[in-house]
Amino acid sequence: MKVILYLSDYIIPFVIFYIVAFGMLMRRPVYDDFAEGAKEGAKTVFGILPTLIGLMTGVGVLRTSGLLDAVSGALGRWTQAAGLAPQLLPVAIVKLFSSGAATGLALDIFKNYGPDSPLGLAVSLMLSSTETVFYTMSIYYLSVNVKKTRYTLPGALLATAAGIAASIFLAGRM
Repeated sequence: MKVILYLSDYIIPFVIFYIVAFGMLMRRPVYDDFAEGAKEGAKTVFGILPTLIGLMTGVGVLRTSGLLDAVSGALGRWTQAAGLAPQLLPVAIVKLFSSGAATGLALDIFKNYGPDSPLGLAVSLMLSSTETVFYTMSIYYLSVNVKKTRYTLPGALLATAAGIAASIFLAGRM
């Protein structure tokens, strides 16, 4: 364990030094390349900023309007039969859009049920084994101007469902 802690203190400075040294070895203008990359990154951020604002606003509206509670109440019987507690359904929905908002819902579950409870374990596993599908797709596809997503969304939703199922299974076995 101490080896990992020791490595973590030095790995980032090592990687930075390696990149700079490799660039100098290849006779590249390292700082100019860095500045150009930062400029392109800033353009990307400004290009996707409206999408980010829209996603964050939508998640905030969902969370404060009570719609998530209504959906989890309406679908709770069916999800309970499938093994997904109704308290986890809002986390699963919000996680598709925002990891930060899903973490806030997970903290509410921790506060009400405890982090070591079956719900706490399931929500922890769920947050680690699922992805912010719509956020990730919008950011990546907008940054490289992809128009046709083909099977990305169905595949990502299937992977998310598998992650949720695995989370429920593993939490029940602990």
